[in-house]
Amino acid sequence: MSEIRNLEPKLVWDIFQQLCDIPRPSKKEQKAVEWAKKFGEDLGLETIVDEVGNVIIKKPATKGMEDRKTVVLQGHLDMVPQKNSDIDHDFEKDPIQAYVDGEWVTAKDTTLGADNGIGVASAMAVLKSNDVEHGPLEVLLTIDEETGMTGAENLKAGLLNADIMINTDSEDEGELYIGCAGGIDTNAKFYFKEEDVPADSTAFRIDVKGLKGGHSGMDIPLGRGNSNKILNRILYAVSKAADLRLADIQSGSLRNAIPREGFALVTVPTAQIGEFKTIIEELVPLMKAELSETEPGMDVKFAETDMPAKVMDEKTSSNLIKAIYGFPNGVMRMSDSMEGLVETSTNLAIVKKKDGFIEVSSLQRSSVDSAKEDLANMIRCVLELAGAEVVHEGAYPGWKPNIKSPILKTMQDVYEKKWGKVPEIKAIHAGLECGIIMENYPNLDTISFGPTIRYPHSPDEKVNIKTVGMFYEFLLETLKSIPKK
Repeated sequence: MSEIRNLEPKLVWDIFQQLCDIPRPSKKEQKAVEWAKKFGEDLGLETIVDEVGNVIIKKPATKGMEDRKTVVLQGHLDMVPQKNSDIDHDFEKDPIQAYVDGEWVTAKDTTLGADNGIGVASAMAVLKSNDVEHGPLEVLLTIDEETGMTGAENLKAGLLNADIMINTDSEDEGELYIGCAGGIDTNAKFYFKEEDVPADSTAFRIDVKGLKGGHSGMDIPLGRGNSNKILNRILYAVSKAADLRLADIQSGSLRNAIPREGFALVTVPTAQIGEFKTIIEELVPLMKAELSETEPGMDVKFAETDMPAKVMDEKTSSNLIKAIYGFPNGVMRMSDSMEGLVETSTNLAIVKKKDGFIEVSSLQRSSVDSAKEDLANMIRCVLELAGAEVVHEGAYPGWKPNIKSPILKTMQDVYEKKWGKVPEIKAIHAGLECGIIMENYPNLDTISFGPTIRYPHSPDEKVNIKTVGMFYEFLLETLKSIPKK
């Protein structure tokens, strides 16, 4: 912990370490809300906690800056709780074990929470500092950004007085974001009946591990493996040649993360064990070869295991396997207007057996609302044809780029003056809260930026130390340069 606190800028890293010590998975961030509330109150600043738990802290302008436009620094308190399967970590109780690894800060076998902990820490550092020049300032820290953006959705009009919103939730230093994708969840349930295990059967467990996972928006164009699709491809191949019966399946855990691990428990007639093994032994090398560049650590194992008490009925099992095989996944369309930007994508996030049904969860993203809805309906049709009950949930709007944004021009000028180069202007294929907040605050001039974070939403998450310093310096220079009202 001390090595984190000794990094520069020390105040930012000290506050980030405080956040690492506070359990704050999405929907369980109450301790972080209490921490933020106390932080503001201890500084003697106006501090508001709204009905859903969003925290707003207001700081008056420094002397001589009272006539500047009001800025709100915005971030989210929650973090994605992902860990390696062989690690015992309770995200509701245990602190994040952050440490320095060369030029990066990362965590021991879990997500780090730099998304969006560094942004939050930087905003709080500005509040705590006495030597930072700024106009009227507000800090908005939302809850539940990662699993539904319910904090942003329930933020009421009238709580903020800002003219400009600076979102701190982007993940590439030297880039300014002026737009983002909207999203919608398509979730399904396959109800099944339990049946006795057929006589003369043998049980096998099939495991898929070693995938990189990652953010289901920003990392989707990287072509990484999806444990749900890989595992189901094996099940489909076996089911075409052997009387496979599905007893259990658990793959993926978060709607906005590319699934990294999964397993299935199946039975096959003992007389067909040879065919079962041959199919997997022939198919796995083909899949590894297909993903050799993007997933060098991919590992698929199968082994005999204890016989399950029951199996799922054959029809539901077959329908599920066919539906998952036909389920679209990955990039669907690239943007016509911004080179290199994914316009529309989908991530098959979760396939899990529960009490009496199989849960299938997915997230569709697009910077074009009609394309997002079209893709969600396409997936709905695939699932309904297979007999599932389907619902669309958690829809949120995108954020339309404004290339003429005044804060964009200000930050471009500041960056070029400070570092001698022009920052890249981008839109992001991820769900920032900006578009949602702007529904109730439509006149906000909005931008997003951040330090360099790699592999968010996975246990490989890391943040580049040097860029945290650059990000914070950029933020301070921007606040100093905010124009008059």
